[in-house]
Amino acid sequence: MASFGERVLGAMQLKAAAFEDVEHDATATGQAAAVVLLASIATAVGWSSASGQFAIVRSIIGALVGWGLSAVLIWLIGTRLLPGRNTEADLGQLLRACGFAQAAGILHVVAIVPGGWVFSLFVIGIWVLIANVIAVRQALDYDSTSRALAVCAIAWVAQVVILLIFGGVRVFSL
Repeated sequence: MASFGERVLGAMQLKAAAFEDVEHDATATGQAAAVVLLASIATAVGWSSASGQFAIVRSIIGALVGWGLSAVLIWLIGTRLLPGRNTEADLGQLLRACGFAQAAGILHVVAIVPGGWVFSLFVIGIWVLIANVIAVRQALDYDSTSRALAVCAIAWVAQVVILLIFGGVRVFSL
């Protein structure tokens, strides 16, 4: 079993084994939550000039709600709508894997540096998306990355719709 730091680095390096490790360790849910919290704080700090006075509180609440909602949607879609032939997963496995997929988000703090927002928005954003697809592939025991990508895309659309219905959330603003 890897340490917290090794798991974070493994997730940032997009290593499938890191996601397998946390998927199978039921005690790692707290660690996954810590990754989500660290990434949300780094995002709030990095984007603080654009985010306003309560950026850290909003970022933490939004990240935790988003993490939970996303994991539930991915679990439902991945196990009910698009299961693979080997798919066997519980919600905890998805929470842990998807939580660690946010590890690269810790680097969003670079947005505080002039011009760092470009790296933060594009590079880290894409990095986290790729990590999430790998996490979903591993947690749902898929043979193909394309199935994991489809599950993530459907879950993202569903999440946006839910957030728009239940809160009039400004989807594309910080």
